[in-house]
Amino acid sequence: MKNYWYFFLFFIVSIVFSIALLVFISFIRYRRRPEGGKYEPYECGIEPETPSAHESYSIRFYLLALVFIVFEVETFFLFPWAVVHDKLKIFGFIEVVIFLGILALGYVYAWKSKALDFGRGRE
Repeated sequence: MKNYWYFFLFFIVSIVFSIALLVFISFIRYRRRPEGGKYEPYECGIEPETPSAHESYSIRFYLLALVFIVFEVETFFLFPWAVVHDKLKIFGFIEVVIFLGILALGYVYAWKSKALDFGRGRE
């Protein structure tokens, strides 16, 4: 039970500290209303091309972003294998070949379904 006491103490201290910081920041913040330009979209110091920042994007943009995130996370799983590859010998090698094969199949599927062709005329 003694080991759990430290966990509960840390949990209570973190909650109290978070609430105290929020209260402290609410007292010292700058309370003036921002001017109209504060709500304009910022584009590297030049005038924005669109009158509003609330444009709708094509669903293909989100599909491309999702495919990128999936492949990025999947390739991140190669780092633990790279650390212990000498201890895994042929078993680890076969596992990674199977993993990369599945990853390549997913890439080919995304390529054939034109999920990677963002902005090439087809909406």
